[in-house]
Amino acid sequence: MKKNRIIFWTTTGLFSLMMLFSAYNYFVSPDVEAGFRHLGFPGYFRIELAMAKILGAIALLIPAIPGRLRQFAYAGFTINLISASIAHGFSGDPAQSVIMPLVFLVILAVSYVYGNRLRLTRQTANV
Repeated sequence: MKKNRIIFWTTTGLFSLMMLFSAYNYFVSPDVEAGFRHLGFPGYFRIELAMAKILGAIALLIPAIPGRLRQFAYAGFTINLISASIAHGFSGDPAQSVIMPLVFLVILAVSYVYGNRLRLTRQTANV
């Protein structure tokens, strides 16, 4: 169980930090703003996405957040990462821009799987 907890918190922490860092950049980086324009997204979408990333990272990091809300965060991040990969791919961006969201999707998936393992372990221990 200790291994599961270490894997869960490492992947969840790494993923959440990356999302918080990208949200910060969405607010302050002119390069990110130009990137959103390049992809054809309106300026307000960058701010909405930054706020969603902050709320989602909080939902993943705080254990007291109800499970259903955490599931929405996982689903939202999954949709975001797949959409980012597709948007970069169809915009003709370099392969790295297409692959990196998928790498973080794998990290998110590991977090999800090990979070479920921890939850199931706790449930069977309480029975």
